[in-house]
Amino acid sequence: MNKLWSRRRALAGLGGMLGGAAWAQGADPTGGDPLGSMQWPVLIKKHLLGANWRFTDDVVVKGPEFAEDAMNVPILVDARALALSAGPIDMIRLVADRNPIQHILDFEPLGSWPVLAFRFRMEQGSPVRALVRTRDGRWHVGQTWVNASGGGCTVPGITRADGSWSRTLGQVQARVFRNVIDGGTRLRLRVMHPMDTGLVAGIPSFHIEQLALHNFQDQAVWRLSLHEPVSENPLLTLELGDAMRGPWQIKGRDNNGNRIQAQVTA
Repeated sequence: MNKLWSRRRALAGLGGMLGGAAWAQGADPTGGDPLGSMQWPVLIKKHLLGANWRFTDDVVVKGPEFAEDAMNVPILVDARALALSAGPIDMIRLVADRNPIQHILDFEPLGSWPVLAFRFRMEQGSPVRALVRTRDGRWHVGQTWVNASGGGCTVPGITRADGSWSRTLGQVQARVFRNVIDGGTRLRLRVMHPMDTGLVAGIPSFHIEQLALHNFQDQAVWRLSLHEPVSENPLLTLELGDAMRGPWQIKGRDNNGNRIQAQVTA
């Protein structure tokens, strides 16, 4: 990260020591959920596992007010403000309260910035949450509400319907460019895969499970664990920071053992 980022982090860390939001325990049935979700207490027990957690504006989750295409709902999560105030981030977990499969993905930023944009399937309007764990084991929760026309999880994707998925399976398209607004290197990545949810009659679950970006020293720059709700042919945008230099390797696999590998150059 650049010098400006380091200075901001130091100042925000001081501010974090001077004040902060109240912490809830994992047993708290609602934690004062601003979205009033009936599913939230279940998600607390399933994902936060009794750890201390809080709602915070330092985790930004953005989505459309209404998702016209429920099979491709764009979401952006940005936890840079949290990293500045609370320290390094171990993992970001995305969940949708009212989806039949609530767990969307896990993102480990590692050496990259804690920013991720992607698309996923929604079955109905729902809160979408980013559960962010810092290295002290605490969880910080950001959220938004997205309305949707529905049915995104229970219909086959386009390439599954026309059979073209088998000709493109595992192909990787990537573009690296300079982020002129925030500095650093941005990676936009598409991996061809039908990402079947298993909720369509006669079509079992078939999805990418793991993706990682490795540098020229074969060290992981970031890691993703994907689940069934991620949209067909996943399109991902990540911020690598200004110290990242290629070439890189994309490595991954799906739940049927198919390998994904491609080289990415700036």
